[in-house]
Amino acid sequence: MTSLRHVLATLGEPLVEVVVAPHGLGVDVTDVVILDPEDPLEASPGDLVLVIGARGRAAAPAIRAAGRGGAAAVAVKGATGADVAADAGVALLTVGAEARWEQVESLARGVVEAARAGGEAASGEVLGDLFALAQTIATLTGGLVSIEDTANRVLAYSRAGDEVDELRRLSILGREGPERYLAMLREWGVYQRLRAGEGIVRIDERPELGIRRRIAAGIHAGKQPLGTIWVQEGAQPLTERAETALLGASRTLAPQLIRARTLPSPELRLREDLLASLLEGRLDAESVADDIGADPSRPAQVLAFSLSHPGPSPGPQPGGKPPWTPQKPVVRSDNRQLRRAELVHLIAVHTAAYRRSALVSVIGGRVYALLPDLPEHSDAAVLALAREITATARRHLDVPVRAALGGVVPRLSEAAASRGDADRVLAAMTRGHWAADVASLADVRAEVLLSEVLAHLASQPRIRDPRLTALAAHDADHGGILVPAVLAWLNAFGDVRAAARVLNIHPNTVRYRVRRAAEVSGVDFDDPAQRLLTELQLRL
Repeated sequence: MTSLRHVLATLGEPLVEVVVAPHGLGVDVTDVVILDPEDPLEASPGDLVLVIGARGRAAAPAIRAAGRGGAAAVAVKGATGADVAADAGVALLTVGAEARWEQVESLARGVVEAARAGGEAASGEVLGDLFALAQTIATLTGGLVSIEDTANRVLAYSRAGDEVDELRRLSILGREGPERYLAMLREWGVYQRLRAGEGIVRIDERPELGIRRRIAAGIHAGKQPLGTIWVQEGAQPLTERAETALLGASRTLAPQLIRARTLPSPELRLREDLLASLLEGRLDAESVADDIGADPSRPAQVLAFSLSHPGPSPGPQPGGKPPWTPQKPVVRSDNRQLRRAELVHLIAVHTAAYRRSALVSVIGGRVYALLPDLPEHSDAAVLALAREITATARRHLDVPVRAALGGVVPRLSEAAASRGDADRVLAAMTRGHWAADVASLADVRAEVLLSEVLAHLASQPRIRDPRLTALAAHDADHGGILVPAVLAWLNAFGDVRAAARVLNIHPNTVRYRVRRAAEVSGVDFDDPAQRLLTELQLRL
């Protein structure tokens, strides 16, 4: 028997997403059933019902029937029936528009049948790739191949051949290098050379020690070692191009080992997906609370961490959602990808020490930490936590990290609003050249509010002053000198000399340009309201 949680962990986004789960994700799934609305609307306890002939609200009768029958969950394309499923007491899953029903059915049934057989459906994709690659390297080099991580654990190896030496036999049997041999290799300086950088390390045959001739190469991401490939010579000599093939293999393997190190387990990936859905407002707090071990009625707070400079915000969205979805930054090197994964682990360790039920997830290139079940007056403790994380990241990962504190919300269901606050703070930290690594909404409130006022002006041309629109257009066609002068003069509270110093021009030139701007636009700069509107609109 398996749980809905395990089925979701195996299928995962973007194939399926949870919309609502009234009884949590621990409900048992015993069978996978395909249902066409034209068929009798029947379901049995434990069924995962795939509704293939109806979308959205048209699936409501099938959802209700599944609830009456005690089904574990219903999967629908274009699901909008969260309220129907909640009333029926059945979990509702939405299936991606591009997903094929036969693919969903096959994967889900595989999980259920594996559970019936007493096994567990694990992905194994990364290790499967490594075993296949080990066999390819063995073919190209003519030797016996094993791939190890930096802790000397055997990750994969080629098929057994003749003349397997004692070192290889013991390593594969124990799934790690035997300490007696590892000590000798360290003494000979082999590991030091492998971790120093690219290149082939040759180890001569030592019959008295049970070691045949072998070559090895380190696997690196930038300067960071990820593991080692060993090629033992068997009954036949290694091929003429064995060393070239091994060097190419060491470079090919780097992304594979990065995936092995950074790809979360299915259960952890599910928790991350649940957090992302909660922070994006796609999943209600009650559905996720049990699985993350949080009380949905207690206060919560979101922290956002960024390795890169976030872009400007176009303004808030209704419903407390984040003002924008940050674009995922381009990963320029394997090393950068590893750094982000290490940052996620660092944040997870620190936040879990503060709140047992803390969750961490990556959305759009940023790392978000949800702190549920907050005690009263937690502001100072959370601020200290954020500062400790950024300081530790600088010290141990050598990466600049910014941290933004979202506001404390009274209930877990409002976590998306706290995430929106944190995103706005990160954007303001960049625009305002904020010196510290950590900031809260209180620290940059003026920047955030100004940004949202400007975003509103940008999205509502109807409420702008057409005279200032005309001034900006005129200035763009005539050298672009009037608007900067007016803004500098306004920023200096009318102090012509201060504005002149900023612009590096003569004060009389500032006076002339401000008068000229007033003539062109017809705006009265002596009127406080018009001055305020001028400054806001020209900032666009």
